[in-house]
Amino acid sequence: MPRRRRRIISTIVLLVFTYIGGQLWDIHRVGHLNRDRTADCAIVLGAAAWHDKPSPVLEERLNHAIVLYKTGKAKFIILTGGYGKGAKHAESEVGSDYCVRMGVPENALRVEKESGNTLDNLREAKKIMGDEKWKSALLVSDPWHLKRARRMATDLGLEVYVSATPSSKFKSLKAKSKFLFEEFLLYHSYLLTGK
Repeated sequence: MPRRRRRIISTIVLLVFTYIGGQLWDIHRVGHLNRDRTADCAIVLGAAAWHDKPSPVLEERLNHAIVLYKTGKAKFIILTGGYGKGAKHAESEVGSDYCVRMGVPENALRVEKESGNTLDNLREAKKIMGDEKWKSALLVSDPWHLKRARRMATDLGLEVYVSATPSSKFKSLKAKSKFLFEEFLLYHSYLLTGK
């Protein structure tokens, strides 16, 4: 292979790896932005429910939203997430029950049960915010989910600030790496398809 062609290929490979590395770092950076914000509400992005109990991932998101409410960072909590395959309870209903058990009054909660993915979570939350005349929201999820979610929310015309869970159930290096690379692919899939 001629030297010039090798140099071009090496440059392309270097640029690709630099881009991927930069995007992975930015996904991490956005998830760890300053959490010291206030807003009209907190939007809890959906995660799996295990029958009538939140999964560990959903529980972390709910706990963080409850702290935001109890410390006055958010006046209301919007719980998103519909019915998983074969589920009797919507993720948001399970989340609402959990929040009430943790001392959040029912009148501070808004529940939507229609959405099945992050984009739908945000579309349904936008409807609630419009009905309530709320202007701003804290977006609650795992840190590495928030770059994609924030982009979707911005594209929907929502004023949001990221508010990541301070801890995550993704503990092992394998689980963290898998989640991070999945988010990289999902973010770019959204940029390309709008879904």
